[in-house]
Amino acid sequence: MGDIAKGVLGGAWTLLVGWILPTALNLAVFLLTVAPSLRDLGPLERLRGASGLGTGLTLLTGALLLGLVANACQNALYRLLEGYLLWPARAFEAGCRRSRGSRAFLADRLTVLRLERRRAEQGPLRTEDAEELARLLADPRLARAAGRDRRRTAVQRGLLRERFARFPIADDQIAPTRLGNAIRRFEEYGWDRYRLDTQLLWNELTGCVPDQIRRQSELARASVDFFVALLSGHVLVALAAALALAAGDKPDRIALLSTLVVLAALVPVWYRSAVTATDEWAAAVRALVNTGRKPLAASLGLALPQTLAAERAMWTMVSRLSRIPYHERAAALDPYRAEPATTDPA
Repeated sequence: MGDIAKGVLGGAWTLLVGWILPTALNLAVFLLTVAPSLRDLGPLERLRGASGLGTGLTLLTGALLLGLVANACQNALYRLLEGYLLWPARAFEAGCRRSRGSRAFLADRLTVLRLERRRAEQGPLRTEDAEELARLLADPRLARAAGRDRRRTAVQRGLLRERFARFPIADDQIAPTRLGNAIRRFEEYGWDRYRLDTQLLWNELTGCVPDQIRRQSELARASVDFFVALLSGHVLVALAAALALAAGDKPDRIALLSTLVVLAALVPVWYRSAVTATDEWAAAVRALVNTGRKPLAASLGLALPQTLAAERAMWTMVSRLSRIPYHERAAALDPYRAEPATTDPA
C-alpha cells in the first residue's frame, strides 16, 4: 500500500511542478494585468465582485483544470516547439540546414581548440593535423571565433562542449529547433550505442528499470515541462493583452503594453532554460538505457550476449519485431533466447 501511495504522490508531484504550477503563474498574471481591461465579460465581472476566498478558490480551480488540459496537450506543445507540428516544409528544411550549420561550426571550433592545445602540450603537429588546422583557420569567421575561444577559461570551453553535445550525432536526426535537437540527442542514444529503439520500447524499458532510475527520468522531464508550460502560457497571455489593446482605447493601456513587452521578452529566456534543462533529462535517459538493457532482455525472455556486436544485432531484431508484422526472418532471434528455467523435482 505504501508503494502505491508513493507512486501516486510521485506522479502528482511531476504533474504539479511541470504543469499546474506554471499554469497558476500564468493565470495570476492574466488576472492581474489583462483581466481588468476586459470589463465587458460576465465571468470576469462576477470574479471581480467575489470575496478574497472566492477569488483564491477560483484561481486554484482554474489552475488545476488548465494545468490538466496543458498536460493532456503536452505532446502537441512539444512537437510544435521541436519543429515537427504546424511547421511549413520550407521552414522545417531551413531550420534543419541552420541546425546542421551550427553543429558543424561548433565542431570546427572545438577541433581548433583541441589541435592548438595538442600543439602547445606536445610540440609540432603531425602533417595532416597541421594541414587541417590551417584549413580551418583560413575561414575568417572561424578564425574570429577561434580568437575569442582562446581567451575563454576552461569552464567556458566546457560550455562550448555542452552546446555541441545538445545536437544529435546523425545528420538525418537533426531537428529545426534547439529544443528539438536537445531532445532528439537522447532519443537516439539507445539506437546509436546499442541499436535499441527506446522510442519504440519505452514502456517495456521503464517497466524493468529500478524505481530510482525511472524516478530520475520523470523528475528531470518535469523541469523541462515547467519551462514549456510557462512559455506557452506566456504566449497566450501576451496574445490576450495584444487583443485587448487592439479592441479599443483602454484606460490601462500602459499596463497592457508593459505586460505584452515583458512576456515577449521572457519567452526566449524560458525557451533557453528548457533547452538547458534537457541536459539532466538526457543524463537520466542515458542511465535508464545503460542499466535497463539487461533487465529488459530478461523480461523479454532473452539473454544479453557477451559481445557488443552481438548485442546490437539482437536489439536490431527486437526493435524490428516490435515495429513491423511478424515474418519468418524473426526466427533469427532464437539464438538469443534465454534457456527456460528448470525446477528441481521435490
